[in-house]
Amino acid sequence: MRKHSLTLAGHRTSVSLEPAFWTAFQDCARREGLSVNALAERIDAVRLRGEQEDLNLSAAIRLHVLEDLQTRLRALSE
Repeated sequence: MRKHSLTLAGHRTSVSLEPAFWTAFQDCARREGLSVNALAERIDAVRLRGEQEDLNLSAAIRLHVLEDLQTRLRALSE
């Protein structure tokens, strides 16, 4: 597990992610045409709206990576 610094809405924060999740998160951001900070900010906004309020940001990012992978796998199998 490694800490990664992010800036969300002008505020510095950090997330602890395994290297494989960090790489997959960077890949998600590239596919979505966003910076890592912008994607993290979007994920955090969803989390804070109450849809995932019981999760910390690191967990919310892991779930985003998982959902992205599942979506792409479904598309391949159709």
